[in-house]
Order: sequence, then structure tokens, then C-alpha cells
Amino acid sequence: MALFSKQNRQVLSNPLNFDNPIMVQVLGICSALAVTAQLKPSIVMGLAVTVITAFSNVIISLLRNTIPVRIRIIVQLVVVAALVTIVSQILKAYAYDVSVQLSVYVGLIITNCILMGRLEAFAMMNKPWPSFLDGIGNGLGYALILVIVGFLRELLGRGTLLGFKIIPDSFYEMGYLNNGMMTMPAMALILLGCVIWIHRAFFYKEEENK
Repeated sequence: MALFSKQNRQVLSNPLNFDNPIMVQVLGICSALAVTAQLKPSIVMGLAVTVITAFSNVIISLLRNTIPVRIRIIVQLVVVAALVTIVSQILKAYAYDVSVQLSVYVGLIITNCILMGRLEAFAMMNKPWPSFLDGIGNGLGYALILVIVGFLRELLGRGTLLGFKIIPDSFYEMGYLNNGMMTMPAMALILLGCVIWIHRAFFYKEEENK
């Protein structure tokens, strides 16, 4: 099917690995460090960015031939701001505790480099369906890194995942201690650096050498 042609599949899959917005393009780092102390807000933030990136890409793609070049950034910001407001209100209505944990970072999605970059570099030059796939791919690529970092920080720093106790009491009785540093922002940066290093060492070079 043309909808899932080889080119469209690459648009969707490349951001998950060889063109990942965080690991390769090094975008969206601030929010990746800020919301990954626990797994749940990491998942919610990743899904929120995915939804907003996908639908803002579609809207801008539909409007791309009617947007004056001089005000295209303003139009993009208005579209993103409207979607962010909708997502923020949904989170407050149905996941208030998570919205409190995410704090101002949901609102700051408006200025997320990944999102604005995809609008300018892809949605403004492509049709709605590829733009939708590009938004989904980049959002999931971003979410993947948040989930990995959030998983490690909550498991090693608190001994829990999604609030459920994972490390058994017998471990603590034998002397195991939670790593308190994992709950600190500095460890998010260190873990993210390790993830990028592993990706560049074992995956990214393979693509470059092809």
C-alpha cells in the first residue's frame, strides 16, 4: 500500500534509531532531564509530545500552501500552543497527580526543539500522511529515551516502577540500599550521556558505514 511505502516506513522508523531526536540530533534534552525522576511522568510526557507532534505536523502540512512565509513561525506556535493547552487540560482532568509532577514542562512543550524542528523541516514541505508518520516517529523516539532513563532512575533510586515496589525486602535485609543520586537531576544527565554513548558506539556507526 502507498500509505505504508518503504519511504513512509523509513519516515516512521528512522527517529526510533538512526535519526533519534535525542540520541542523534541532541534535541529536547532539557525536558528529558527534568521529567525522568520516575517512570510514570516519563511515559505521560513522551505520549503528550508524540500526540502534539503528530497532530501539529498534520495541521501545518494541511495549511503549508496558505501560510505566508513571513509569519510561518507564528502560525506554527499558535497551532502548537492550542494543542498543548488541550493536552494540559486533559491531563489535569484525568491524571492530575501526573500533571502536578510534570509541572511547567507540559507548557514548555510549545518551545520543544524537536516539535518546532519537525514543523519547519518536514511538515512545511510534505503532505499530511508522511507528516503524521514523521510526528509519530519523532515523538516515540523522544518517548523511548524518556522511558529508558525514567525506568533506570526510579528502579535504582527508589526500588519501584510506576509506584509499585520491585526490589524485594530480602535485598534490603542483606544490605542493599537505594541509590539516592538517581533521584538527582545530575544522574539524569549522566544516564542520558551513557545512552547516547551506547547508541553511537553500537548502532549509529553501523548506519554511517552502510
